[in-house]
Amino acid sequence: MELTTRTMATAKNIALIAHDHCKISLLTWSKKHKNLLKKHHLYATGTTGNLIQNETGLPVTNMLSGPMGGDQQIGSLISEGKIDVLIFFWDPLNSVPHDPDVKALLRLATVWNIPVATNLASADFIVSSPLFSESVSIQVPDYQNYLNERLK
Repeated sequence: MELTTRTMATAKNIALIAHDHCKISLLTWSKKHKNLLKKHHLYATGTTGNLIQNETGLPVTNMLSGPMGGDQQIGSLISEGKIDVLIFFWDPLNSVPHDPDVKALLRLATVWNIPVATNLASADFIVSSPLFSESVSIQVPDYQNYLNERLK
């Protein structure tokens, strides 16, 4: 598929997700980076979003809980170009019933070429990058061109 350019605004749309065993780590990370995060628009799966909003005071647009469809809601926003960064503290040592949803979410983030952090170190790298607070152009699939070619 051919690529086109999408520009991320200075204020990013950031999805925050954490499996149960990682929620405290994401909450601690969110508190540490509260001053950075307040400059952006935050989205989260239900339980994680409520926890972050209640503990930090940061406004969060909450989806459903991950197992109830929240991972898929975030994936849909990614495919619509409405999420710029995915911070997903997942637990690779404990399987969850919605593992297929998790895999689909990570696949969509890769297809749509957005930065993904899956642990504390990678999340710190993303927020410490100068690009985190700048307008950034990324290459994404040119789906409209793909459709036009298929309809010829």
